[in-house]
Amino acid sequence: MRSTSGTRTARWCLSLIALVAGTALAEPIRIGWLSSLTGPLSSAAIAENKGVEFAVEEINAAGGVLGRKLELVTRDTAGDPTKAVSLAQQLVFSEKVHVVIGPVNSGESLATVPIVARAGVPNLVIGTIDELVDPRRYPRAFRTINTNRQWIAAANDYALRVLKKSRIAIIGDTSGYGTSSAKTAAELLEKAGVKPVFSVLVDPNKTDLTDELNKARAAGADVIMPWSAATGLVGRLINTRGDMGWNVPIVGHPAVMAPAIRKLLNKPQYWENTFAAGPVSTTYLASGKLPERTQALVDKLRPRLGGGEIDFLFWWVALGYDTVRIVEHAVKTAGGTDPAALQKALENTRDLRGAYATYSWTAQDRNGFPDDDITVNIANTLKDGSFKPAPR
Repeated sequence: MRSTSGTRTARWCLSLIALVAGTALAEPIRIGWLSSLTGPLSSAAIAENKGVEFAVEEINAAGGVLGRKLELVTRDTAGDPTKAVSLAQQLVFSEKVHVVIGPVNSGESLATVPIVARAGVPNLVIGTIDELVDPRRYPRAFRTINTNRQWIAAANDYALRVLKKSRIAIIGDTSGYGTSSAKTAAELLEKAGVKPVFSVLVDPNKTDLTDELNKARAAGADVIMPWSAATGLVGRLINTRGDMGWNVPIVGHPAVMAPAIRKLLNKPQYWENTFAAGPVSTTYLASGKLPERTQALVDKLRPRLGGGEIDFLFWWVALGYDTVRIVEHAVKTAGGTDPAALQKALENTRDLRGAYATYSWTAQDRNGFPDDDITVNIANTLKDGSFKPAPR
């Protein structure tokens, strides 16, 4: 007959074995984060990183996902597509992450999305150009940010329908992004029955835009639509318009309302009568507050951001936060980190409410950001990283 102490010892051993086995099974959920934390494209990435890190900490403090902690594996691409390729390969083949978020910009993503897709790893895409998602070529790539086309469509609609302007001057830059955006803007305008009266591509480093704006004015333009992410170029465009005394409205890319513009202006009033496409989530309501989910995130994060005014675009923070929460949702729905199960979970996601947007994907559509979550803002109303809505 087994002694009581022997039985207890056996039970203790079994419990210990179960605990060790359970710990081994509860491996961390490894999230690869490709972000340009240094270099010329770092401003958006640094803001987004604040949201990513906060979401990871918040989820882990609550016990993780299915009993597994999140482990963030961050790699700084410095905005270099070649470096991004090397780091993407490292994440999926050496680090064996379960999900990749990023890179932050479209140029790097064009190079990395095929690599992550070949590895069969789910990829949350935060670049805006159309080519980055395709359910056949990249079945596990799901876009979380809006598309470039959504920005352009919102700005076009505002110029044509609200401002009642139809003599459009499109000014893009000679980068791949600027060229593609200007082309798409013209195509969408022509579908609406409007042919731009003036269109030009400018080197983003060009210092004098007087000739371009004089030609636009001579063509009879009644609105300028810049499609460039280069804040320096956009700032010079706004200054040139102001120096000319030409108060034609400017409507276009979110770069028009970037915080960096304020420091580039010759006169503060030059920023008036300028508008840009942006998310509803960081647009103030009539009450003077942000939408509830965004305001809640601002309130939670403000102490970590110094407690004062937020002087960068808060939508990047909200987007970063949401990407990690989307990983949490996918793992919970899939019951684990199997790549095929994560893909299916995201394909069947409908109306997932986040701080940046409400997301839905299907087996045929990898664009998760709805048209209704895009609006147009008054560019010079930056407050706490958010903006007032443009008049309707």
